[in-house]
Amino acid sequence: MRTTEAKESYRKSDFRQPPAKSPAERRALIVEYAPLVKLLANRMAMRMPPNVSVDDLISAGMMGLLDAIDKFDGSRNVQFKTYAEFRIKGAMLDELRSMDWVPRSTRAKIHSMEQAIATIEGRFGRPASDSEIAEQMGIELEAYYDILNKARGIELLSLDDYIRDENNMESSKSFRALFQGDDDPVRQMMARELRAVIADAIKKLSDKERIVISLYYYDELTLKEIGKVLGLTESRISQIHAKAIIKLRAKLKSFYRFNVS
Repeated sequence: MRTTEAKESYRKSDFRQPPAKSPAERRALIVEYAPLVKLLANRMAMRMPPNVSVDDLISAGMMGLLDAIDKFDGSRNVQFKTYAEFRIKGAMLDELRSMDWVPRSTRAKIHSMEQAIATIEGRFGRPASDSEIAEQMGIELEAYYDILNKARGIELLSLDDYIRDENNMESSKSFRALFQGDDDPVRQMMARELRAVIADAIKKLSDKERIVISLYYYDELTLKEIGKVLGLTESRISQIHAKAIIKLRAKLKSFYRFNVS
């Protein structure tokens, strides 16, 4: 189902709904939002390696939907659909993390790539080229592209996963927890700083990287559709996307270290 069709399908539910109190009300919400779970699962699976099962994502998403139905509070000025989508995606991401589908060796190579990019861009004050990154990492360009291909879907993992990997331990101060509590003025300030960091990081991407990020996340085109727009293969668009995400994650990790460590 195309994104526009999905939005039209769920428009009738774009209002605050009271918590389901009876089994019949719960069943009605489950039936109504089950297509949304499948839509989100298929959309997420498109970003993942072939070994990630859509059915597993759907199962996790249904658990997220049930959790949303149980915990939704209509008095908090939030639409149920918005809250449900957040819970569904969160459950799917938790399922992906439990799979540990990204090999530790791949994570280590991505970390090395982040360091190489930071070194080059710090030295020259401009976006690093593919050949420069490969040279800084001490690998052939083909091996560099192979890492980008294996990084497909890596953007879906939380920053906390990377911090735990880097420290080889559980982080007692998770990145997500850092911004919980809207009434905390310190966290409000840090959230504003984070938005500024992200905006600045996006500005420093190459033109092609910014276009890919914009078309993918704002216009919600698939990688294949973006390839047609830019006249590039889907594989090349996937590499550009992965490189842009790795750059952005490096900026977020730096922000975390400075503000939380």
